Amino acid sequence: MPSEQLLSAVAVTAELCGRTFTPAAAAVFLDDLARYPEHQVLKALGRCRREVRGVLTVSDVISRLEDGHPGAEEAWSMLPKTEDDSVVWTEEMAEACGVAMPLIQCGDMIAARMAFKESYAKLLAVSRDCGRQPVWSPSFGRSNAGRQSALELAVSAGRLTVEHANRLGVDHIEPEKLRLPAPEVDGERKPMPPHIKEAMLKIGLLVKEIP
Repeated sequence: MPSEQLLSAVAVTAELCGRTFTPAAAAVFLDDLARYPEHQVLKALGRCRREVRGVLTVSDVISRLEDGHPGAEEAWSMLPKTEDDSVVWTEEMAEACGVAMPLIQCGDMIAARMAFKESYAKLLAVSRDCGRQPVWSPSFGRSNAGRQSALELAVSAGRLTVEHANRLGVDHIEPEKLRLPAPEVDGERKPMPPHIKEAMLKIGLLVKEIP
């Protein structure tokens, strides 16, 4: 049974997006979202209010769930682009990468990105429909430094445990050196720790600023 808070959030979000649900439509809408944790749905509805232009759909909400699966753009940015690159990725990312890899190898990055995102979106929709949580595993390239950076980033993001990463890593990972950036406070985010920023740069999750 949905809470009053969720009922209100759906009604308000639908209205702000230009549509008022009938009781029957609202019941079906909520039933389609019932398999997802309510706190995730509420946060996704908040994003919808800021981002959706037009009639609110179930797909709008599901695509904004923060369920541990990276979004398509983030997933694409994490992919290994050369044989030296390492990544800790999900099963959906790995499968979609297989679709895009021939295009990456041909150097057609625009087509590769489109192919990856299309395949990933379909795979992610199936996983979310089944309520499947992301399963993270490493794919190592030839660079030892790249392997270590990928593992450290995965531990920092909570995708691998320290114990798991240390069984796989080149060097021992010290947990006390892998503190995450502080959360936003009053709309301001504290600077990212240098070791995390360096790890993210190495595997392509950040673009280095040009002076």
